[in-house]
Amino acid sequence: MAGNFQVREDFKVGEKASMTKEITASDITSMAEITGDFNPIHIDEEFARKSRFQGRIAHGVLSAGLISAVLGMHLPGPGAIFLRQTLKYLNPVRVGDTLTAQVEVSKWRPDRKIITLETLCFNQDGDTVLEGEAVLLIESID
Repeated sequence: MAGNFQVREDFKVGEKASMTKEITASDITSMAEITGDFNPIHIDEEFARKSRFQGRIAHGVLSAGLISAVLGMHLPGPGAIFLRQTLKYLNPVRVGDTLTAQVEVSKWRPDRKIITLETLCFNQDGDTVLEGEAVLLIESID
């Protein structure tokens, strides 16, 4: 994806961005193929039905990937580089769930060009599936 991207440096505490995506069986299969994680809890409905989740669940990093997309493309956006991320998985994600990944600026250090954001993923019912924090460096690209 080529294009002109502007690196921002004018962040405000409380500023938010989000994106929404429906999770498909194909998303889960692709994640397994990309990562090599073919745990049957993600891939095999019969196996997963016997688990506490009573059916297949998506890889946790799929939800985290949506947060990464918001961070990389919206807030703070292009030029941002991960320094640290914490993740707390709270509820399973299933095929057909519609997830919203949301980030909110909690701290901006313009002197060090380091931004801290609270991160959250919730489903179509408003249930939080993932929460955490991300710390990124804002890379000036001239």
